[in-house]
Amino acid sequence: QVQLVESGGGLVQAGGSLRLSCAASGSIFSINTMGWYRQAPGKQRESVATISSIGSTNYVDSVKGRFTISRDKNTVLMQMNSLKPEDTAIYYCNFRTRYGVDYWGKGTLVTVSS
Repeated sequence: QVQLVESGGGLVQAGGSLRLSCAASGSIFSINTMGWYRQAPGKQRESVATISSIGSTNYVDSVKGRFTISRDKNTVLMQMNSLKPEDTAIYYCNFRTRYGVDYWGKGTLVTVSS
């Protein structure tokens, strides 16, 4: 069974940086989009950044200019700079195949202290 494994979360002060990584434990064929989502306490899960198979990226407005998503084979990364307390959330990675099948990681906690 394929699993997505995230790493890189943790506690950081405002203004600091973290780098999230997500890799598939097995082979996933025909991956189309990779992305990072987050869910803060009491809020709905939101899309933070996505990257297509040809490298096109999309970011939620609140992270533009601070976060950078990239991918390499079956790994997706997200560099997060200038972190703010409102970035505190559980971050989930997602792989979506060309057939619409979604794979999700279990999440990694990012906590930004003020």
